[in-house]
Amino acid sequence: MKLRTTIYVYTSVFFIVLLLLINGFIYFMFDRLSIDTQMKRAEAEANAIANGVRNAADMVAPDDLLRSFVPAEGMLRLVREKGNNPSPVTSLSEQRLAEIAPSFYPSKQTEVRKIEKERYVFVSMPVIWVDGEVVNLQVTESLASVDNNLKVLRGVLFSVTLVALLAVVALSRLLGSIIIRPIAGMTQTMKIIENGGGFKTIDLQNQSKDELYEMGETFNRMMGRLERNYEKQEQFVSNASHELKTPLTVIESYASLLRRRGLSRPDLFEESVEAIHSEAVRMREMTEQLLMMARQTESGSITLEECNLADMTIEMARSYETAYQRRIEVENAIPSEQSVVTTDINKAKQLLVIVLDNARKYSDSVIHISVRSDGDHVIISVRDQGTGIPAEELPKVFDRFYRVDQSRTRKQGGTGLGLSLASEIAAQIKAEIRLESTYGEGTTAYLQFPINKPALA
Repeated sequence: MKLRTTIYVYTSVFFIVLLLLINGFIYFMFDRLSIDTQMKRAEAEANAIANGVRNAADMVAPDDLLRSFVPAEGMLRLVREKGNNPSPVTSLSEQRLAEIAPSFYPSKQTEVRKIEKERYVFVSMPVIWVDGEVVNLQVTESLASVDNNLKVLRGVLFSVTLVALLAVVALSRLLGSIIIRPIAGMTQTMKIIENGGGFKTIDLQNQSKDELYEMGETFNRMMGRLERNYEKQEQFVSNASHELKTPLTVIESYASLLRRRGLSRPDLFEESVEAIHSEAVRMREMTEQLLMMARQTESGSITLEECNLADMTIEMARSYETAYQRRIEVENAIPSEQSVVTTDINKAKQLLVIVLDNARKYSDSVIHISVRSDGDHVIISVRDQGTGIPAEELPKVFDRFYRVDQSRTRKQGGTGLGLSLASEIAAQIKAEIRLESTYGEGTTAYLQFPINKPALA
């Protein structure tokens, strides 16, 4: 069942049940109040009749006495405990009541009786007769007026219910259409996207700021994000294809050259093997970084822990120095307890490795590392004495596959992915990475970690 039909059916059924319950309650309360009023009036009338009968019983015959007090629509009778009762007196419209056999009640009795499908108020009042005997003065009065009023009320309630149901049916259809409209628009947009219509958004003009509007806004933001990611993916695939094609072409060319002249030219053999090995190493590094970037995009999980950045930096510098036989000098300018931050330790180490690897590749001298604090951040700087980066090239170094010197970085195995990956990692753990460089003198990379716990999205 469609959502529009579900809203229509459930809304209609709910209001129908609600109206029936309200109308039933009104009818029941009106009936109870009317009956209670009639019973109280009948009791008051019976008391008045009893007083009148007692005062005139020794002067007027019982039949004449009862006839003078008989209700307009009912019956009046005297009932003795031992029988021998006077004839009951009835109004002209209620003569059938005289056929009902009488009963004696020792105490006052008030109730509603149903006689031939019509309701009556019955009141039995004990009265002391002139001879000292206790008799019942019984008044039976028709509730036809109350039943007529109830009949009118039933007609009114039925008419009101019918009009209300028609209004409810119309309004529920209107409500269903209003609720479904943005959802239908979203569905239609999804179908267009599914059929290759590109990334579409929903028009949200002239709509109230309700939950459906928020859903539409969320959908539009999601579409925008998917479109940006799709464009990045296309660009990434295009760049990766281009970058991988170059070393493959080099390897294929040198391999063909080896097949033709490798056995007769030892110098050509050595050159070809060296070139093939260099390009293979570069392809391996590029593939590893591509896979790392893919995993970085797919997995956004962050594990926050307290990390002493000074101790971590010293440990990483010693390991790196041993692995690459490069001299690394570390200057720790802050006490150990002031270098503790809350971050993802593995990603922080990965960030430092990328910066150290760039310093190693693009300089042959000592690498200088310092750890300091500005009160709000712990700052790790990695400085090399390489060729540096021209000022006009500096803003581009965080772009994927961008390399300042294509020929030089190719010899050194650079892929142009390291700093781009570092920028993404830094954004994930709410750190900052920036470069300062003077062409011909060297480059300094700054890693800045907030001391307070970052509010990760």
